Amino acid sequence: MLVKSFGAAVQGIDATIITVEVNISSGIKFFMVGLPDVAIKESHERILSAFNHRGYKFPRKQVIINMSPADIRKAGSAYDLTIAMGILAASEEIKCDKLKEYAIMGELSLDGSVVPIKGALPIALKVKEAGFKGLIIPKANAGEAAVVGGLDVLGVSDISEVVGFLNDTIDITPTKPDITTCYATNAIECLPDFAEVKGQEFAKRAIEVAAAGSHNILLIGSPGAGKSMLAKRIPSILPPMTIDEALESTKIHSVAGLLREGSALLHNRPFRTPHHTISNIALVGGGTFPQPGEISLAHNGVLYLDELPEFNHSALEVLRQPLEDRKITVTRVNCTVEYPANFMLVASMNPCPCGYYGHPDKECTCLPNQVRRYMNRISGPLLDRMDIQIDVAPLSFSEMSGQAKAESSEMIKRRVIAARQIQNVRFKKEKNIHSNAQMTTKLIHKYAPLDDKCLQMMQMAMEKLNLSARAYDRILKVSRTVADLDGSETIKPPHIAEAITYRTLDRNKY
Repeated sequence: MLVKSFGAAVQGIDATIITVEVNISSGIKFFMVGLPDVAIKESHERILSAFNHRGYKFPRKQVIINMSPADIRKAGSAYDLTIAMGILAASEEIKCDKLKEYAIMGELSLDGSVVPIKGALPIALKVKEAGFKGLIIPKANAGEAAVVGGLDVLGVSDISEVVGFLNDTIDITPTKPDITTCYATNAIECLPDFAEVKGQEFAKRAIEVAAAGSHNILLIGSPGAGKSMLAKRIPSILPPMTIDEALESTKIHSVAGLLREGSALLHNRPFRTPHHTISNIALVGGGTFPQPGEISLAHNGVLYLDELPEFNHSALEVLRQPLEDRKITVTRVNCTVEYPANFMLVASMNPCPCGYYGHPDKECTCLPNQVRRYMNRISGPLLDRMDIQIDVAPLSFSEMSGQAKAESSEMIKRRVIAARQIQNVRFKKEKNIHSNAQMTTKLIHKYAPLDDKCLQMMQMAMEKLNLSARAYDRILKVSRTVADLDGSETIKPPHIAEAITYRTLDRNKY
């Protein structure tokens, strides 16, 4: 008897419907075709053991399983439940009616219980798009998949529940979380607060500007100056994700298997902090069966690279293309996948190998050529993509011991959100442009025009401060953000002046 059951294969952050055809005929062999990997081929043993523990009979006949389309590589153990239901239906142990209406995905344990899988959200989105009535999935993944409205998501904990549902002997209540409630929990999780940071008013202001315009920022300072403390508080002042952003970021984390059990949408913007020993593939994504890398896991959030010069040079260079295109394409022999990578890059570094070049109290022990070599570990094209570059000065004793209250993240966040709302209105008609940092040269001329006074100031800065030509567009982008924070429709000389102070490396200080 020939029976079809349905599942889905995840490629990149999207899914493709997979039809599992099971044919049982006379004979004693077991065949599996359709480009399955080793984990899928091993499903035979897991299914056999699960059947034995739950009292179902594995047919002692010739079983041929085809996974269609046959030209798509299938990987992972998430097809166990799909194949098992096809075998039971083909051997007439369960009814076939509901197999046409429901997609089924889940990994089986040897005792017949169902184990969570990766990629439940993109699978649910594809299942709904394909017109299925519902999705049968492990209970631990049900909350995540149920975010997709208009689809009956049935969470199951063992194979017996699936058999009972398909045979109409038990009912399973669809999981229906309220997407609005899930999204509203954005502000609930506790994040580090800028109120805990004493002093560093200049650095805080620069970070506020960076957050308001989604600008990349580089913090340069001696050990203990507070670079990491400042960077880790950036998520607390970023605007909350829209529902579309939350769905897209959740899809990426779902594919990577990083969602917590029972979670639905991500609550906060991602904040990724890879170690400087990270490989190129781990940073940008890839592998034999491609998985998203750190830059995609930071999508709609922050990628923080501490001790920037210590990263492998080739790993830093692969950042250049995604910083411009806001996506990364990974090509392998088996497939080509594209991951979104729209992130805010935050980096920190010491000014020299010993860390005390320019320190007011401690003497630097590095030779001038050692300082130059250290700074040259970061290429000019990468530094060109850092809109804001600032020095983080060490605190004095009076600043550290002072009792004055610092401004809270909530107060800074209000200004950031107000500036972002101005940008949302400004770029409403522009495709894939949502913040000032994403403006092209054409859009800079359109939305950041300068009057005569501003042009004179820019000319003076270029000549007197020895600023490079590549800094021109960056200064205009940052000036536009400063003006937005000020509530000004036009860029004024004070906005230009502030943006110029954020170009430390262009002034040939190091």
